[in-house]
Amino acid sequence: MTGIVHFTTFLMTGILLNLTPGNDTIFILTKSIGQGRKAGIMSALGIGTGSVIHTLLAALGLSVIIAKSILLFNIIKYAGAAYLLYIGYKMLIDRSQLNTNMAVKNGRANYLKIYRDAIITNVLNPKVALFFIAFLPQFIDPAVKNTVLPFLLLGLTFITTGMIWCLVLAIFAAAIFSRLKNNTAVSNYINKICGLALVALGIKVAFATQK
Repeated sequence: MTGIVHFTTFLMTGILLNLTPGNDTIFILTKSIGQGRKAGIMSALGIGTGSVIHTLLAALGLSVIIAKSILLFNIIKYAGAAYLLYIGYKMLIDRSQLNTNMAVKNGRANYLKIYRDAIITNVLNPKVALFFIAFLPQFIDPAVKNTVLPFLLLGLTFITTGMIWCLVLAIFAAAIFSRLKNNTAVSNYINKICGLALVALGIKVAFATQK
């Protein structure tokens, strides 16, 4: 009735894929360790929101255009890479992020920015779009004419299991930060390491291919 086949297989495969470290995992870890639990949670929510957008695009067939257009793929890829490089660079030079008290006072603005950054980095990753249009159709009944509903159901299921894992990851990673935040020297190193990780992630995205 829903147009979905082998749902149990999809669920188990989706969970295993979510547990596999990837770009989103690196982004969440850098925010959780570098800026605390709330930052990690907001980044996880942002990644989830970006995945919802990818699901909608895949359901409407727009992601197919990205898959078939080398030019569009490259435009999105380099835009995403540039944004990650920018965020990483800001973390490397912005010492104000090391002040935990300031982060609390200006928490709302900072967390909204982290949420926005997570959405943008996820949406501007063409690999995510290609994943949705390559993985989800395998569990949709070929006889179904309207694939929008099964696409949405499968996408939301995958996002839900992924969000659970990302939130757990963010909370546990932030525990490291909570023990080290009062050590200025260590915090400074953590901030620079996280910045370098985002720069490396940006470079990785820049060299991504459609295959």
